Amino acid sequence: NELHQLGEPVDSTGDVSNMLLSIIPEFCNDFRAVIEGKSNDMPAFELSGGARISFVFHEIFTNGIKAIDPLEEIKDVDIRTLLCNSAGSSPALFVATNAFETIVKKQIKRLESPCLRCVTLIYEELVRIVDRLLTKQVFKRFPDLKEEFGRVVIEFLKNALIPTNTLVEDMVSMEQCYINTAHPDFIGGQGAITRVNERLHPAKGSANDRSVQKEAEPPVDRITELDNEMNIHGKGSTSGSIFGSFISTKRSKNPMDAPFPTLKPTGTLSERERTEIEVIKLLIKSYFNIVKRTTIDMVPKAIMLKLVNHSKQDLQRELLKRLYNPESIKNVMKESDATVKRRKECKDMVKALEKADE
Repeated sequence: NELHQLGEPVDSTGDVSNMLLSIIPEFCNDFRAVIEGKSNDMPAFELSGGARISFVFHEIFTNGIKAIDPLEEIKDVDIRTLLCNSAGSSPALFVATNAFETIVKKQIKRLESPCLRCVTLIYEELVRIVDRLLTKQVFKRFPDLKEEFGRVVIEFLKNALIPTNTLVEDMVSMEQCYINTAHPDFIGGQGAITRVNERLHPAKGSANDRSVQKEAEPPVDRITELDNEMNIHGKGSTSGSIFGSFISTKRSKNPMDAPFPTLKPTGTLSERERTEIEVIKLLIKSYFNIVKRTTIDMVPKAIMLKLVNHSKQDLQRELLKRLYNPESIKNVMKESDATVKRRKECKDMVKALEKADE
């Protein structure tokens, strides 16, 4: 049996060419079989091949994407500032769409790193499969062939990484460049406002009670109210202004001094600011979760297309192109000294056993 595994010495160029022509398809068939779970020597004590790729997709990558917090690194004060900036020179009447899009695009960009990491992990799993296949007896017999096989396959996989990473980066950029607020699963502005109002202002009493209470309120003296509002030294204050929270208490006595070089929101949030911030946060959560779901579904498909399936389909062509030529065959199809020595020992043992049998 051992002598059969070691094979007969190959002397002629034709024998060497035929042997290489059988080794390459056999290696590629084994490579596909391991990925598809059809290998005859699958281990029973651990995951291998395609099962490890599936584990990366559905456990490591999926849980990694789900673990990303939509509101991580986003503070209320940042949203507050963006709301003011996005309104421009005219204070917004409604929740600013620009502020929501600016923040959600920034958050979507954070998905790129784990997606590219997933590509690297799948590449490493394919390399693991190749390393395992290169431990077979035929590669022990031809060590130069093993080295050349490994070099060609790894180079092939590294070249496949480039379009794979590009496609994954493009998928994240696609999500960034167009925020589809018409998505059927998106909560929408009106839905977010309604939910925030219900949370911040839970209904108390019936509608009739509220209408009676409103009628009982004394009429407002608009003249006095306007006088207080327009008199900075009177009872009025700047807290009612949308920019009241930007005004520092350490101002000079002249109210018409130029604004500070840097203005940041400070002080207590107004009722409207609190509502707008909560609405923006709810919109970000809703849309970011949609993007996460799409990413979990589409990125593994992109990796399978550009890396795994590409390797299964085109690896044999690459090996034949790189190795099946007179120059390569001459260099790589040299038996190791250990193989030659062991074959001689086996032949001598077989002869001795035959004589003993006689």
